[in-house]
This record gives sequence, structure tokens and C-alpha cells, in this order.
Amino acid sequence: MQNIKFMDFCAGIGGGRIGLESLGMSCLGFSEIDKDAEITYRHFFANAEKNYGDLMKIDPDDLPDFDFMVGGFPCQTFSIMGTRCGLEDEERGQIIYGLVEILKAKNVKYFILENVKGLINHDKGNTLKTVLKLLAEAGYRVYYENLNSLDFGVPQMRERIYFVGVREDLVNDEFTYAFPKRYSGTTKRLEECLVDGDELIFDETLPAYKTFLKYLDNKYNIGKYSIDELLNSDYRVIDTRQSDLRIYNQKTPTLRRGRHGILYVKDGKFKKLSGYEALLLQNFPKRYADKVKDKVSNSKLLQQSGNAMTSTVIEEIGKSLMKALGERK
Repeated sequence: MQNIKFMDFCAGIGGGRIGLESLGMSCLGFSEIDKDAEITYRHFFANAEKNYGDLMKIDPDDLPDFDFMVGGFPCQTFSIMGTRCGLEDEERGQIIYGLVEILKAKNVKYFILENVKGLINHDKGNTLKTVLKLLAEAGYRVYYENLNSLDFGVPQMRERIYFVGVREDLVNDEFTYAFPKRYSGTTKRLEECLVDGDELIFDETLPAYKTFLKYLDNKYNIGKYSIDELLNSDYRVIDTRQSDLRIYNQKTPTLRRGRHGILYVKDGKFKKLSGYEALLLQNFPKRYADKVKDKVSNSKLLQQSGNAMTSTVIEEIGKSLMKALGERK
């Protein structure tokens, strides 16, 4: 697959890129408007390729020719708000339209696109129908599936919808594609990811500790948990994002851009999930995480990891797609 060239759109910090590069594909450039994410991206990938910036302002003629598109498109910018949104209503703020224009203009062979699982039922399913129709009318055989990162090598519950497309002229009516069900490599254990957290220090003079005690005493949690009970099992994960405390064993809840407040127990102490650990939970290889440790702030890494793709999901989708095309040939 070394001769397959791809572009990384709505790139974030490059989870999709890592997935495709692991298959031997080559990245020709990326598009990302978040300047902080771009800094992290360039730490990972040696500052090499051009950032084409705002996807909605890209002139496709300025892009190199490429075979494969990978990218996420934010669901919140595809807001229908109860009104009908057909193909004629091509509002330029809606990223999917920009991606489709690039697919058509560059005659791209294949794509993998990712979004939140809520897209499936958004506006009673009309948003999904519109996306599928856009991609099909652009000339692609399109498949979609809801996959959980928990099945793809990491101990993180993370459901996302993935779209796979193959240009119609490359296949015949007999071609079909089936999404992978699990990761073919080695699955990380939770303790391999939780290696870097800061201790939540039990000092009644510290605001963080006072806040935690108050949280345990709110109307949802009062009388349910004691500090000693919570600390009696290492690698117990505790989510304090919701009003009610939620406990997970051998896995974490979904990482999200704005999600803070995930604790875990290690050596009989509470630890706070770090941005470095969040990268590992998205299956960014340790050699990448090491590049940004102490160079990008913990809070930014937490946000960026929560907004990233799980690299091994993209890897397995790409691998299974190339296999299906190869078998067909």
C-alpha cells in the first residue's frame, strides 16, 4: 500500500493519519483550523506537510492529487434544527459539503469519514440520509457502521459512526464491503495506559479535595460511597463528569473534548487522568505521546485527545477495505 497517497482533513492531532500510515500509506498534507491542534500535529509529524487551513475555503485546484481521504466532519455544523435540508441547500458552513466538493474535484478513489454516533438519529435520521445521498450522488459506493473503540485495541468505550466510500467506477455490482469487528493487533490493558496521572492530594486545605468531598455528598451520591471503598481496588476508573458518580472497571468512559474529571485508583491513591494517558487511550503510540510531553499543556492534550480519532479503528477499516478491493481485483 506504499503507493497510496492520502490527505488528512479536519485532521485534529492526526489519529486518522497514524492509522493509515501504519498501513504504509503516505500523507501529502492536512487541513485543520485549530491552531493548538496544529502545534501538536506538527510535533507528531515533524512539521513537514502544508496545512491547507479552513476546509471551506480550500480551492481543490491547490491540492495535490491523492487517492484516499480521511477525516472527521463536525455534526454540530450540520445542524438542521427541525427544518428540511436537501442537496439544494448547500450552506457553505456545513463541512460535509466541502468534503464532497473535494472528493468530486480531485476524483478521489476512497474515503473514511468519522462522526459522533448521534448522527445516526439526528433529526429523526434525516441528517444521515442527507449525508449518504450526498456521497452517493458524488459517485461513491458508501457503507457505514457504528464501531466501539473498546473492540479495537484500547480500554476506552467510544462509539463512533464511520463512513467508507469507494468510487463507483472502481468496482462492479458484486463488490461489497464489511466493516471489521475487532482489532487484529494486541489490545492494550488499562494499566498500560494509566501511567502518568497526578495524585489527587488529600489535604482539606486544597480546593480540588474540597470539591471532591462535596461531590460525594451531593444528593445523587450521598451515603453511597466512602473514600476507603473507592480506593480498595487499583485501576478502578471513576467518572465525576456527571452529577452522579460512575465507576468503570478495566475501561474508561468516552474521552471528549470538554471532558475533565476522570479519576482512577493506583497504589491506593486517586490519580487524575492526564493528557498523556488520554493519547495512549486513543492508541497514539508512546513514541508520539513522548514527543509532546512537557511541550503541550495537559489541559490541551486532554481536549485534543477527546476530539481525536482512535488510530487503530482507522487502521483496521483501511486494512479491511484494501483487502476487499484486492480480493475483488
